[in-house]
Amino acid sequence: MPTAAKNRLVIVESPAKAKTISGYLGPGYVVEASLGHIRDLPAGSKQLPERYKKEPWAYLGVDVDHGFTPIYIVNPDRAKHVTKLKALLKDADELYLATDEDREGEAIAWHLAETLKPKVPVKRMVFHEITRPAIQAAVANPRDIDKDLVDAQETRRIVDRLYGYDVSQVLWKKVARGTSAGRVQSVATRIVVERERQRMAFRSATYWDIVAELVATGGTFNATLIALDGDRIATGKDFDPATGRVRGGVVHLDEQAARGLAARLDDRPFTVTRVEEKPYRRKPSPPFITSTLQQEAARKLRFSSAQTMRTAQRLYENGYITYMRTDSVNLSESALTAARSQIAELYGPASVPPQARRYTGKVKNAQEAHEAIRPAGEHFRTPGDVARELSVEEFKLYELIWKRTLASQMTDAIGSSVSARIRAISTSNEEADFAASGTTITEPGFLRVYVESSDDETEDAEGDSKLPPLVKDQKLTEKSLTPLGHTTQPPARYTEASLVKALEELGIGRPSTYSSIMQTIQDRGYVNKRGQALIPSFLAFAVVGLLERHYPRLVDYGFTAAMEDELDQIAEGDASSLEFLTSFYFGAPSAAEGSVAHAGGLKRLVTEQLGEIDAREVNSIPLFTDDQGRDLVVRVGRYGPYIQRGGGTAADVDPDAESAADGDRVSIPEGLAPDELTPEKVEELFLGGGGERKLGEHPQTGEPVVIKSGRFGPYVSSGEVNSSLLKTQSPESLTLDQAVQLLSLPRLVGNDESGVPIYARNGRYGPYIEREKDSRSLESEDQLFTVTLEQALALLAAPKTRGRRAAAPPLREMGNDPLTEKPLVIKDGRFGPYVTDGEVNASLRRGQSPESLTLEQASEMLSEKRAKGPAPKKAAAKKAAPEAKKAAAKKTTTAAKKTAGATKKTAAAKKTTGAAKKAPAKKATSAKKTAE
Repeated sequence: MPTAAKNRLVIVESPAKAKTISGYLGPGYVVEASLGHIRDLPAGSKQLPERYKKEPWAYLGVDVDHGFTPIYIVNPDRAKHVTKLKALLKDADELYLATDEDREGEAIAWHLAETLKPKVPVKRMVFHEITRPAIQAAVANPRDIDKDLVDAQETRRIVDRLYGYDVSQVLWKKVARGTSAGRVQSVATRIVVERERQRMAFRSATYWDIVAELVATGGTFNATLIALDGDRIATGKDFDPATGRVRGGVVHLDEQAARGLAARLDDRPFTVTRVEEKPYRRKPSPPFITSTLQQEAARKLRFSSAQTMRTAQRLYENGYITYMRTDSVNLSESALTAARSQIAELYGPASVPPQARRYTGKVKNAQEAHEAIRPAGEHFRTPGDVARELSVEEFKLYELIWKRTLASQMTDAIGSSVSARIRAISTSNEEADFAASGTTITEPGFLRVYVESSDDETEDAEGDSKLPPLVKDQKLTEKSLTPLGHTTQPPARYTEASLVKALEELGIGRPSTYSSIMQTIQDRGYVNKRGQALIPSFLAFAVVGLLERHYPRLVDYGFTAAMEDELDQIAEGDASSLEFLTSFYFGAPSAAEGSVAHAGGLKRLVTEQLGEIDAREVNSIPLFTDDQGRDLVVRVGRYGPYIQRGGGTAADVDPDAESAADGDRVSIPEGLAPDELTPEKVEELFLGGGGERKLGEHPQTGEPVVIKSGRFGPYVSSGEVNSSLLKTQSPESLTLDQAVQLLSLPRLVGNDESGVPIYARNGRYGPYIEREKDSRSLESEDQLFTVTLEQALALLAAPKTRGRRAAAPPLREMGNDPLTEKPLVIKDGRFGPYVTDGEVNASLRRGQSPESLTLEQASEMLSEKRAKGPAPKKAAAKKAAPEAKKAAAKKTTTAAKKTAGATKKTAAAKKTTGAAKKAPAKKATSAKKTAE
């Protein structure tokens, strides 16, 4: 390490990282956090310096006319902190920029250098773990800022801004305000939407087979019917998902055929016709990279991508694991030595292979100079060693990483697998072939420590299922024959884990982006979570439909992956950032046919094609045609999605106010997935009051009385009068008389002795009577129509019930939190339902309901709330003033005068101090604008 004679300023991203590193550097070093990015592109033209605001590109924050020069501004909430960093730099002899080792960390380091403008030597220190040896080595071996990495990150940022802002403007005009597009975000949304389309088009089928329980000399086992008279028995893969019909020359057994065959095989002899034994060997998986960590944490721990990365960040910053944003499966020599020695110590030398395992990554352009995610240090601490130092979440994730790292360096799992074919002849002389298989693991190897999970639950069974010894021509006894029915299943919905895997396989996105993309598509309302499953909204259907029809290249998987490759080439110094941006935005005739550049560039696409986009068309998602020939279409309206049955194609209007010419309409209840809109479900929505149904004519006005579905639930309407249904009423059973009663609300009960009217009303919190601004609750909804004037006057004469009511029972008890083991309940609060463990509360989010919220979602919400910590208290300073006034009041008049004088002086001093504080900030702002 350098001598401590000099004063060195070390800047990292976070306070937690700063605290850990400062403990390793000692005197002569001041370690301070930048608090993340200190400057970025402006959020809009309002944040731009005045001289740029009238430029045509001002809304982008990028001067596309002069080399795509970005206009950076210091984040408003970082201005004071930048001033602090500059003050610390004045006392420093050297500046060390110790931000993360990836592209984003390199960009943060460059922005710090550009903003602070140091006059002392600037050194870039990099490390992939925060341990004393790693930090000391990084200080002793600094390098310069890698401008290629900075250019690549800056190019990504500019491309994302051009794509996001220009395409999002189209979505605002043609779909809905607040919608957005993104280079990776839109492709991820498309993947989820395409899977839901497959589920919507899916037609299920049923098929049957027979399971035989057979007895051999060594025990009993099960075998499944696979063929009849030489023809294979149909299984799920033999059915066309679009029609539900069987394909190919297979035997499709229905229930009757399966039961009949089982009866004909009962008590018949079973004979082994073939036995095959093969050696079984399974190799361990590589150590974690960012994507596989997110996938396994989702499968094994039920963590979301954001939860995984947030927890991993804390483990890294506190020195427990190596850097968690990596696409390399490499392990350093010291890590290999640490893993192998710990395996020998814990599981015996036989569990260590002769040579260390070295893995090759499958990720395109993986940064192999980096390391996989592993326990930090040259000696791995076991989960037991760190259990008392970590939170529940941190411990579970550390244990997962530790197990995976050790397993990756252990011996193979070894055993044998046996498969057998068994035949029986039915009473009708049919040849029925059955199959059985089993695996015996003789040496578990890495399976002692870790088994990788799968998104396909049928693949997760690692069973050591054994068959008794079998030989060819051996006779078996049939103990039972069980016909089993099966139903084909649609393709499984994506989870965060499987979506990350899909993006990685397509070469789209990078380790640092997966978590934010998962969060973004949910925050935008494009995807909702039901348990672990990702369900697209109809808004997502509309956005993806627009992009597919009018900007197909922008959501093309190959194009997006190729763009990632080009950006990686810029990072490696093999391509020009300016040439890439120019061709992407303004076009290049020589570019590959079908590319955005060949089509004239992004700017031309979004401006010239805008007039061709039919908003009605892109906001319409066809479902099916019913048996009466009426087209059923989901329309994304101003107040949410609704179904239209029949009608014309007029411009979109409020579904509560459309005319009969536009057909019947029904709002889609929240939480209903697109693939659940089957013909039966749609008919149920219309018949159940979700649509418009005529009850009859009003006996007094003669106008039709209709029950409709609106934004806030079912209601009755006649002429210009509307009234919501009572809580005790249902659309299915509502009669004309009840509807007429509802339309009479608010009901005039009578006038008091002063002539003031008293009304019975139905409100948000239940039925009540009202006289001017004075109101009283009624005990039941029936009283709306039965309460008399005398009863109303008596209620109004009684004092209002004040004070808190008895605590209401919880809306739902959910069970124990899987992380903390505390019981979770959902309660109804002042601002809506919330989940709590008795210490931490979290409000339910949009699209969530007390009925549909899962235990995993609730646990994740509370975990996020805990991570944020308690809200800062704002009232403490205000309370001090009255106390000071009371103290002053107790003193004598003379003392009061002195106090007053002192107060004035203090106030003046405060003003002077405030002015002094503001002055540097103004200078800093001025300097910032000049620099830009």
